[in-house]
Amino acid sequence: MASEQAATKTLVPLSKYSKRVILKTVLEGGIGFVGQRIVIGGWVKSSNEVRKEPLPPPAPVAGGAPQVAKDVSCVEILQTRIPFFRSIMKALGGNHPVREKLESAIENLPPPPSVAVLQVSDGSCVASLQVLVDSSIASPIQIMATGTCILVEGTVQQPAVKGKHAIELKVEKIMHVGTVVQDKYPLSKKRLPLDMLRDFPHFRPRTTTVASITRIRHSLTQATHTFFMNNGFLYVDMPIITTTDCEGFSDKFQVTTLLGKEIKKEVVTMDDTGGVSLENIKASINEKSKQVEELKRTESNREALVAALQDLRKTNELAAQVEAREKSKSGTSIKTEKLKVEFSEDFFSRQTFLTASGRLHLESYACSLGNVYSFGPRFRAQKLESKKQVAEMWMIELEIAFSQLEDAMSCADDFLKFVSKWALENCSEDLKFLSKRVDQTIVDRLQLLTSTSFQRISYTEAVEVLKQVKDKKFEAKLELGMPLTEEHESYLADESYKKPVIIHSYPKELQPFYVRLNDDGKTVAAFDVVLPKAGKLIRASQNEERFSVLTTRINESGLPKEQYEWYLDLRRHGTVIHSGFGLSFDLLVVYATGLIDVREVIPFPRSHGKATN
Repeated sequence: MASEQAATKTLVPLSKYSKRVILKTVLEGGIGFVGQRIVIGGWVKSSNEVRKEPLPPPAPVAGGAPQVAKDVSCVEILQTRIPFFRSIMKALGGNHPVREKLESAIENLPPPPSVAVLQVSDGSCVASLQVLVDSSIASPIQIMATGTCILVEGTVQQPAVKGKHAIELKVEKIMHVGTVVQDKYPLSKKRLPLDMLRDFPHFRPRTTTVASITRIRHSLTQATHTFFMNNGFLYVDMPIITTTDCEGFSDKFQVTTLLGKEIKKEVVTMDDTGGVSLENIKASINEKSKQVEELKRTESNREALVAALQDLRKTNELAAQVEAREKSKSGTSIKTEKLKVEFSEDFFSRQTFLTASGRLHLESYACSLGNVYSFGPRFRAQKLESKKQVAEMWMIELEIAFSQLEDAMSCADDFLKFVSKWALENCSEDLKFLSKRVDQTIVDRLQLLTSTSFQRISYTEAVEVLKQVKDKKFEAKLELGMPLTEEHESYLADESYKKPVIIHSYPKELQPFYVRLNDDGKTVAAFDVVLPKAGKLIRASQNEERFSVLTTRINESGLPKEQYEWYLDLRRHGTVIHSGFGLSFDLLVVYATGLIDVREVIPFPRSHGKATN
């Protein structure tokens, strides 16, 4: 019978490239793997030491001297008598030679036999495997510290005492130990707050919470590629370095090799500005700066932002002239030195930037291949403190040839439902853990996203709804033509409709230059998707395919036309109606994990003033 059971026992599959068994495989197999010898590796999450019980003295034999069990050594007998010897030393007191000899003998005794009980994780799942290491195999002090890495070989067995563990591993051979300097290891303290963990991003994934977030992020990445490939999209890599201002505003990271090199100076003569108060100019600068920051905060990158930035730049130049005039005693003309950068000597022989969006470049492939998508990092040099925006974020971007705005809406709806269902089906263990640790409503919100219809409203309708709100005072005043703030959008999704909201038909001033102008000449074919608790997740548009209209929008925005000649070529030669959207992948992970700060879901977050590692 035993031989038949052995023959039907399932062998534990090895990890292909490391010749060990993944702990998720062992834990999911459970008692089916009992009796098998395996190799596992991982990091100690917690531990405790259990002393072995001393063997009971043998029963006396009638008519003779008591017998001593053969497997009890003299050392073990001495160890069981240590309390007795300590009592003798206490009684002797002082510096008596007998006391000193007893102390020396006890100190030199090997530690009593014990078993180190380790909870080991290798990052493959939420649960840990209980691992037993006898002190005869390795010293407990060497392997018990939190964070210690071990690679061991042993036999799977059922615990002697039933509890939360169905199986455990009894170690028979240690193959590797990566020790930890406990007083310097940041995770030696239990339950560090997530914001403190950001200071140690190289150790964060060893925590159960960040490990779960990472596995969910991985699963959502898989879901993304699966959705687009199932629906006939081609994956295309977009450039990270670009010469084009893809969003139409100036918050960009410049790429240059000229730093540290000698830069030419030119002397500029400025005329007296005559009677303008520096104090008044500085007050005007403060007002204009506030206006610009408000437009940036609301992602209002449109003509209004461009105009405000140009106005602020001119006012700053005027302030510099007046300040220099007041410091000069001549009062007639001022000579100042101005740094002049020769970009022709730079690596690319012109100004280049880290891209803020790949949609313009992606259009060129959509106009040749049909449906395309890209997935990569995008960069914004904004200095605002925000829980929803950092300097480097990953974006999913797509363009659909021969499609209009309604088609892009349907695609966004289908995509969000697909990835939510994928997460529920493939990340149940991690979602259950985060529901206990972070937010109890995670699963309910994902299920809502898979089953509910999205509320569709126009920008004008959204403003009217918000103006009717009486029980809440918004920080920013709202009128038609003004951008919706994060607070406004969240109220619509969380309070007004309690479901995902699609806001469409924005005024043309509130959208990028490339968005298609509607027939009314005032609004454009654009929409945003706002989710409860997560805020704006998707920005989408049908892009302008008409050459003359696009040229006019570029001129109205004050953008250098020569920078967009390649983009205009797509309208000159074989133009096509097309639409698409950009989705903030990091905010999608925020939504799926129940967190509120995007920095918690990015492996190595980069934000203003902070770039650890």
